[in-house]
Amino acid sequence: MATGIEPAREQDLPGCAVLLGHLFAQEAEFQPDPEAQLRGLRRILGDPGQGQLLVARDGDRILGMVSLLWSTSTALGGPVAWLEDLVVAPGSRGLGLGRALLEAAAARCRALGVSRITLLTDGDNARAQALYRSFGFRTSPMVAMRLGLE
Repeated sequence: MATGIEPAREQDLPGCAVLLGHLFAQEAEFQPDPEAQLRGLRRILGDPGQGQLLVARDGDRILGMVSLLWSTSTALGGPVAWLEDLVVAPGSRGLGLGRALLEAAAARCRALGVSRITLLTDGDNARAQALYRSFGFRTSPMVAMRLGLE
């Protein structure tokens, strides 16, 4: 079992990229790309003003991770967060690590005065949606839309 939830370190990033590979392999919109995942993780880790990565670990093994990105809401007039990724290693699911990562993420957001956390999940990912709902997340009437610029 994980020894705790803590901020990620540089040496954690390859394990986090593996976890993101599991996540993106099951998502409808994204595909695993380890180099891209490492680039994104390094950007977040290298700039605390951009976001934070938290990991659940057992010794040196990364069992789960959550990434938060910071923004400002003009509607709320203050800081908000985007929960970009939450993933637990397949062999460690069902042990409460997802909830523990959510609790740690919410605690970090509260400590920073963040007033809202927003996330996206695949429409057919009932297990993730059940976790988020049990934590207090609610479906928004807003519709996600994307414009790719590549």
